[in-house]
Amino acid sequence: MDRRSFIAGALATIAAPLATEAQQTGKVYRIGFLAPEPRNSRTEAFFQGMRDLGYLEGTNLLVEYRHGPYERLPDLAAELVRLKLDVLVPLAPPASLAAKAATTTIPIVFFSSDPVGAGIVPNLARPGGNLTGVSYEAGLEIYGKQMEMLKQVVPALSRVVVPSNIDPAASALLKNIALAGQALRVQVKFLQGRDPAELDRGFNALARLRGDALLVPPPPFFFTHLKWIVDLAARRRLPAVYTTREFVAAGGLMAYGPDVPAVYRRVAVYVDKVLRGANPGDMPVEQPTTFELTVNLKTAKVLGLTIPQTLLLQADHMIE
Repeated sequence: MDRRSFIAGALATIAAPLATEAQQTGKVYRIGFLAPEPRNSRTEAFFQGMRDLGYLEGTNLLVEYRHGPYERLPDLAAELVRLKLDVLVPLAPPASLAAKAATTTIPIVFFSSDPVGAGIVPNLARPGGNLTGVSYEAGLEIYGKQMEMLKQVVPALSRVVVPSNIDPAASALLKNIALAGQALRVQVKFLQGRDPAELDRGFNALARLRGDALLVPPPPFFFTHLKWIVDLAARRRLPAVYTTREFVAAGGLMAYGPDVPAVYRRVAVYVDKVLRGANPGDMPVEQPTTFELTVNLKTAKVLGLTIPQTLLLQADHMIE
């Protein structure tokens, strides 16, 4: 038996009694999901995590899913609150802030980047109130690692362009990217746009920005427009590093970051604890501790790039 099989078997053994207990209570739980995007492969990892814990949609679990553009999230949050939920699960900082503003009584378990910097909770150790959750933001180090990888692939790297649909001055996540660039003497240029059309106009000025590569941050905005951002990098023949492997599967060059489906499954664990009576305000916000590197060798070949052997040896996934 290999290590992964052993771990999977151990987790199944642990989850089995929890699943049985959840099914035997006879209670039907209602949770609300608030997101900028429809249900997708990533959010399905959350629902798989709930099934592993014994919560079955249509049996002992009712899910109210609401999604829409950022400006609609406050109204959607208020709509969910009126449904008398057992737990509200917002995804991304705007959804989490909308949920926080909508209720101080319904427990909230969020999935967000930089929850302290975004103003969702005052600190990670004791979030307080009716909120807790899981963050996929791992701090300054991850962006430094991403830039180091870009420098290995593009040794002459001096300027990285970072697309963003939020104000860089107001985002701790984007400030961390700028600090990572400073540490490696790489100039970071933020390209701001509220939608693909606006960002596309900005990319038309790339000759002026003289970018050597792209670093695409993790907000859900970019996952929603995943194919567009990957195709844009290909048209501009720009090496790009992303935070999740889905971008590489779509043709991006490489990604380094948390295993996002695994993080979503951790959200399910937190929801389960709250449904069992845990006080969310006393539950520390969890951060990812394991990361994975995915490399697309086909894309590297198209771009005329050689991936160093040292980087290939670190890769968890390779597309050939």
